[in-house]
Amino acid sequence: MDPLDRIKQQVETNPIIIYMKGTPQLPQCGYSSRAAKALQECGVDFAYINVLTDPEIFQHLPRYADWPTFPQIYINGELIGGCDITLELHKKGELKPMLEQAVKK
Repeated sequence: MDPLDRIKQQVETNPIIIYMKGTPQLPQCGYSSRAAKALQECGVDFAYINVLTDPEIFQHLPRYADWPTFPQIYINGELIGGCDITLELHKKGELKPMLEQAVKK
């Protein structure tokens, strides 16, 4: 399967997904660590893809939504952003309701 098609399928079949370096339990990058922690603190299940173990995803994901960096967080098929945006939403108390709404659909 084409890497961009795989990404599209992952984004569309998971209400919440983070593409990160490492895993939520063992992040390999500070930005990925902080973003995953913010998601975990909301108490909502989410999917993740370790881009370090999938070179095709690592290479092609920046083209998918024209976002050059990792992590990338998608909610209901839409790119929310990376670490800074996720942390800002969490700080404002807006992240948890977004995540809860996503898993209700």
